[in-house]
Parts: sequence; structure tokens; C-alpha cells
Amino acid sequence: MADVLVTGASGFIGNNLARRLLAEGRSVHLLLRPEYQGWRVDDLIGSVTVHRADLLDPTSIRRAVQAAKPQWIFHLAVYGAYASQSNALNIFRTNALGTAYLLEAALEVGFDAFVNTGSSSEYGFQDHPPRENEAVEPNSAYAAAKAAATLWCRETAHRTGQKVPTLRLYSAYGPYEEPTRLIPTLITEGLAGDLPPLTNPETARDFVFVEDVVDAYLLAAATPLADTGAVFNVGTGVQTTLREVVRIAGKILDIPAEPQWATMADRSWDTGIWVADPTLIKKTLGWSPLHRFEDGFARTVEWFRTNERFAELYGGWKRQPT
Repeated sequence: MADVLVTGASGFIGNNLARRLLAEGRSVHLLLRPEYQGWRVDDLIGSVTVHRADLLDPTSIRRAVQAAKPQWIFHLAVYGAYASQSNALNIFRTNALGTAYLLEAALEVGFDAFVNTGSSSEYGFQDHPPRENEAVEPNSAYAAAKAAATLWCRETAHRTGQKVPTLRLYSAYGPYEEPTRLIPTLITEGLAGDLPPLTNPETARDFVFVEDVVDAYLLAAATPLADTGAVFNVGTGVQTTLREVVRIAGKILDIPAEPQWATMADRSWDTGIWVADPTLIKKTLGWSPLHRFEDGFARTVEWFRTNERFAELYGGWKRQPT
């Protein structure tokens, strides 16, 4: 099986991907920044090869890639995806320049596939499900930096003939998600019989379960591509409003509390329309999500109930009967 290198494995999606790769028996290398958060990866360290490198240090990146010599590279390291990561220059340096450094180092060694991670935020606000060949309209520093990285990967693929697809992810959720995000917050509050403060109930997202996202990464690496720099939307094609999310949470967790809408201010990225057009990824990679939102939410609840060692990290919750 192919040796693989994963960046961003100390983060949510990268960690789930690394776990799947290990479960499949692959030789996994993790590129971790010197100050990485260990709670997601501490139990993996004995099963992987760790390379310490900073995406903004091309020398350390080159050294790590040359040591790993991976056939597949999955690039999921990001900065700026959370409100606390707001320095615009750091956002651009990490997402755009860091991607360029990593891809350049990979080209020197050679590889079969370099799968880049894009973002649905590259499209900006839209009144329809955008297709991959539509013009991007980024409306934040993070979105602009991710769009720049996508364009760099696409141009590099076409210039060199190397396979460098980009996955534009919609709203992934599931085990190991960042504690401050909506779904973990709903679950931890719900396990205690309560609901958190909520924004506009008509705020909508295309929620895609993390196991389905991992499937997309593996297919992108393994599937021959006529367009070596292809961009793929990774979403279900179905948007779910916050009202429906809370209804499902209340049903699965048996929450007695009533939602208190507009008790939290809307965020700058909130919108009533945010949904993928997954036509291309289905046609090209044969990918379709296997989990409806309700099913993925239930799977995530079960993960919380069986991983109480993370309770303090996620803010604590009262043990409920199962």
C-alpha cells in the first residue's frame, strides 16, 4: 500500500483521515507543527511516523517530505477556519504560501497524488448551489487565501502534469470536531438536558459527515483524473437549517429545553443559503454521501457517550442514561 503523508492530523478532519488510513493498514506519516495540540493524536503516535515542520519554513518542509517520500499527500493543515484565528497575514501565509512550499517540496521528491483542501467559503455568498467552474467570490481573508491555494494547485497540476486535485469542503461534522463548533456544543449541552444560545433559526448549512469526507479524500487520491487539477465540491447537496438541526438534536438527545432563538448574535458568515452542487464529484469519483444529517448526528452523539475522557475538553456534560 502507498505510503501517505497527512498535514493537519492534529485537527478535526485530518485526524479522522489519519485514523482511517491506519485502519486500512497504510504506512502513515504525519507532518505536525512544533506547537501542535496533542489531544487528537496522542494515541496515534506509536503507530505513525511524525515529522515536525512549520509550513512557513520551506527548509523544514523539504526535509520532512524527503524523509517521508510519500506516494499520497493529503494537505489539511489550515489557519483561519476559526474566529480566534483572525490575523489576515498569517491566514494568507499559512494557507497560500504554506501550500506552495509543501507542493514544491513534494514535486522535488515525486508523488502519485497531492490532495489539497479547499473551502466552500471560496464561493462567497451565493443564491444557488455553485459549480466548480463558476468564478469564486471570497468575502473573507480566509476564503481569499484558500482560493489562492486552490488556484496555485490547479495551475501547478496543469503545468507539471502531476495530480493535484482540490476538495472544496462544506460543513463537516463528527467525532473529534473542534469543541467550540455548533454540533459539539449542541451535543454537550444536550447531554446535560439543555440548549446553547442560538442565532437565526433560518441560518443554513450543507452538513456532511466526516466519514463521508474521508471517503472523498481517498477517492480523490486513488481515482485517475483526466483533469489533474480538478476541483470537487464535497457536500450533500442538501442544506439543513439551524431550526432543523435543533429539532433533530432535541429528538435524539431527548432535550426538554425549548430553543431560545436570537440569543446569540449572527456571525458575519451566516446565511440562509449554503449548499453544494456535488454533481461533478459523483460523476468523476463516484462519491456520494452515505449519511443523512440525522444519521451522522446520532453517530456523533454515540462517540461522545463512549469517549467521556474528552468531557472536560468539551466543557463537561452530565452522564445520561443510554
